[in-house]
Amino acid sequence: MTLTSILVFAAALFVAAGSPGPSIAALVARVLSKGHRDVLPFVAAMWVGEALWLSLAVAGLAAIADAFQPVFLAIKWIGVFYLLYLATKMWFSKPTDEGEGLPEKRSATKMFLAGLTVTLGNPKIMIFYVALLPSIIDLGGVTLAGWLELVAAMLIVLATVDLAWMLMAAKARQFLKSPRAVRIANRISAGTMAGAAAAIAAR
Repeated sequence: MTLTSILVFAAALFVAAGSPGPSIAALVARVLSKGHRDVLPFVAAMWVGEALWLSLAVAGLAAIADAFQPVFLAIKWIGVFYLLYLATKMWFSKPTDEGEGLPEKRSATKMFLAGLTVTLGNPKIMIFYVALLPSIIDLGGVTLAGWLELVAAMLIVLATVDLAWMLMAAKARQFLKSPRAVRIANRISAGTMAGAAAAIAAR
């Protein structure tokens, strides 16, 4: 891989990842409702999910996607219903509730699986790796070293984008001191989650 190819890939991914989508909506909603301390397994799963999509693209995603289309479709609808479940929990939660939405920090495995499901079923991510990536990089010429370089660039970009979203959500959460403000934040987060679910279901 040339440096130019990696930089072009990183720039395209930065634009795609930086624009709000279902995964970012789920991440921000989680941080707003519960803080950022226990959300790292969810974020790590988002990165693993994107690495899987990148790896499938390099390996020949079209053939793999055709062979496993029912699996990807099932993952998509699992993600839709999970986001709707989260939205419902957040909407009806009370400001004094100890837990709602995604699993609590003691369940890192469940947090990881939730992030992986949302990412693998996210149509925005699918479109980037299926339709856009082949027009940016000659995937047929990617070697093992090139794949590792792409994964490293992907992780740097995603870490920058996702941590920035987490920081902004955490700063916003500091202003949510009153029960009424918390209730409003929960309702906004619930609406965001439901909108993310609708976006996934509609594509």
